[in-house]
Amino acid sequence: MNIWIIFIGFMILSWIVSMVLKSKFTKYSKIPLDNGMSGRDVAEKMLRDFGISNVTVKSVEGQLTDHYNPADRTINLSHDVYNGRSISSAAVAAHECGHAVQHAKAYAWLGLRSKLVPVVSFSSKWVQWILLAGVLLIQTFPALLLAGIILFAFTTVFSFITLPVEIDASRRALAWLSNAGVTSYNNHDKAQDALKWAAYTYVVAALGSLATLLYYIMIFTGSRR
Repeated sequence: MNIWIIFIGFMILSWIVSMVLKSKFTKYSKIPLDNGMSGRDVAEKMLRDFGISNVTVKSVEGQLTDHYNPADRTINLSHDVYNGRSISSAAVAAHECGHAVQHAKAYAWLGLRSKLVPVVSFSSKWVQWILLAGVLLIQTFPALLLAGIILFAFTTVFSFITLPVEIDASRRALAWLSNAGVTSYNNHDKAQDALKWAAYTYVVAALGSLATLLYYIMIFTGSRR
């Protein structure tokens, strides 16, 4: 019963953080930058300022699809961010460039996360089925659940490794936004607030993943008694 209360609590917390984040970005997307720069302009300027010339800024479909791809060295910005000239567009664009800066400077946590991507991709594809089969066959084939727990542990570790990567990217972004004069005294705190709530989503996801992992471990250890 206690573990289900924790699960429900994380679901509610995740929903609250998601709603607040969406509200923050909607609010700050209506506040224009003083210099009128678009998300693309911000990204390209930040890359130039850090001497990064081998990264391309692209526009991609969807919402909240913004990401940096270290494999092909591209900053991928959703249309609203790519073309937007607001505080939220600048914050998101600079954050994704923060990952490019991490890559250029061989930031250890980003390197570690990149190495785990193939394992996590495989795990994410099969882990739920293996865990389900493991729970159903716990009495006859307990090793199957153990295999599922090991696979899920990789996704949990990945979630926690993601935290310093995302927080550091935001730190780099905010420092640059201020130093480069992209944000001003009047609006820099809004960019900071937007990225703070974006970071909370990763914190909740990591803790939720840990709670799920512990749940399956409890099932496994309980069956061994």
